Amino acid sequence: MIIGVPKEIKNNESRVGLTPAGVAEFKTAGHTIYVQATAGVGSGLEDAEYIEAGATILQTIEEIYKIADMIIKVKEPIAVEYPLIKPHQLLFTYFHFASSEELTKAMIEKKAVCLAYETVEKSDRSLPLLVPMSEVAGRMAIQQGAKYLEKPTKGRGILLGGVPGVKPANVLILGGGIVGTQAAKMAAGLGAHVMIMDVSLPRLRHLADIMPANVETLMSNKYAINKAIQVADLIVGAVLIPGAKAPHLVTRDMLKLMKPGAVVVDVAVDQGGCIETCKPTTHENPIYIIDDIIHYCVANMPGAVPYTSTVALTNATLPYALQLANKGWKEACKSNLELKLGLNVVDGRIVYKGVSDAFNMPYVDVETVLN
Repeated sequence: MIIGVPKEIKNNESRVGLTPAGVAEFKTAGHTIYVQATAGVGSGLEDAEYIEAGATILQTIEEIYKIADMIIKVKEPIAVEYPLIKPHQLLFTYFHFASSEELTKAMIEKKAVCLAYETVEKSDRSLPLLVPMSEVAGRMAIQQGAKYLEKPTKGRGILLGGVPGVKPANVLILGGGIVGTQAAKMAAGLGAHVMIMDVSLPRLRHLADIMPANVETLMSNKYAINKAIQVADLIVGAVLIPGAKAPHLVTRDMLKLMKPGAVVVDVAVDQGGCIETCKPTTHENPIYIIDDIIHYCVANMPGAVPYTSTVALTNATLPYALQLANKGWKEACKSNLELKLGLNVVDGRIVYKGVSDAFNMPYVDVETVLN
């Protein structure tokens, strides 16, 4: 198979879909790999490393899309890329379709085969290709939250961990999954008082067992959230419903209950956000203020630490990408249920229920496109 790795062109996105180590694995398996010039530079990976691993360098993104059977990316295609996509071309990347009707309609129109990292799912309901970036985003949420709590950025002027004789900040984490767990570990390690909420009692029991004493577990419900946001200095939105829009757990009306200068970091923003007033921002302009509450809603947070993110992502995606290349996408998805669940849009049809539900658009059972 011919594999294409374009340079990411989303705002301040320095990650790349494949490392030189990944190229070498594809080469060993007998595939041909084309990488766009300087695609890896933002992650500290030079063209020479890709060439040494067996890739051919092409200068333009147009050349990459034109020649490739499978495109391996990090972020969803943006509008300027839509015309480059060929019918039946396999795109293997993060899509987060449920947060963008425009993207969904564009991929339907292009008749692309869209296999989304975020909905590849194991039998235990875990999301192996979302985990590495969720780990990065969860840890970064606390770094960013701590920074924007500082007074020069209009924050409350409170140090997350406090100092002897001064109380630490209160951190509320909505969601006890990968993002929430990593955020809680980071916040607790810095000395904050942490409240982590989830709707699963077994999950809360697990978190209570593994977390340090300054982490408090709470059942998530409207009453409890109303109480917790009144004392929170930093709120991290970490709710995920695979392939579907996140529910709004903090509404616009609830902002008035919060302390002026508090910070919200909505990691779920690329799935619509779990804080109603959140809208996607960029690393270039990461924050805005509503009702004296600072909103940090960067949709590609791990892009700020591209070396760590790129290596972690390739570690996770490579085994699946090799299956797609070795068998072709149809056979790979037939033989691997995890990959089959990653199919979202195929040849002009939505085959993932969460995406069709998000926009009330027609849904076709995935088996229809595999036969």
